Amino acid sequence: MTDPLSGPLPGPVLLPLLGGPPTERRDAARNREALLVAAEELVDACGVDHVTMDAVAVRAGVGKGTVFRRFESREGLMAALLDRSETVWQAAVISGPPPLGPGADPMERLLAFGRSRLETTLRHAELIRAAGRAGSRSYAAWSFTAMHVRYLLGELDVRGDLPVLATALLAPLEVPVLEQQVRVEGFPVDRVLAGWEDLARRVVRPPDA
Repeated sequence: MTDPLSGPLPGPVLLPLLGGPPTERRDAARNREALLVAAEELVDACGVDHVTMDAVAVRAGVGKGTVFRRFESREGLMAALLDRSETVWQAAVISGPPPLGPGADPMERLLAFGRSRLETTLRHAELIRAAGRAGSRSYAAWSFTAMHVRYLLGELDVRGDLPVLATALLAPLEVPVLEQQVRVEGFPVDRVLAGWEDLARRVVRPPDA
């Protein structure tokens, strides 16, 4: 399958998220994992806004300075948590069960992608905001989703500027748009999803096709 603008377009591959840690010694990796587990447990117990570096240090049984050395700031810690969840989600897209993963019809996969991304974005909205510039939906994460949607559009034989069409499908699934619709304007999530699926079908099969 070929992207009309940039040549052959492969299926999506798992990308290293920007801001992720460099290769670490085994003990350093263990410490990092312990801190991330502690932070995740605190997020589950009391919400993102109430997680502090002090609380993470206490829960992990280390000094506060260790947390700052590993992640530099609270934003850095939240970005690492976001990267962690993003990596799990990417793996589900690449090798998980259909229809999100391989094996389903490309249209089914595209619709499953939209549902999953919408749900994931709303679930992690506070974490995405807390990560701030340190990592909120990094360029690598965006590149992965854009490449995946372009791949599916190509499989569906969609004509036109695939990168621009992919961006048009991804934009409604980002935090600012979803929070405006769901939290500010009070749209039911089902309405937002139905609207996104209608958009996806129009991109794939335009009315004048």
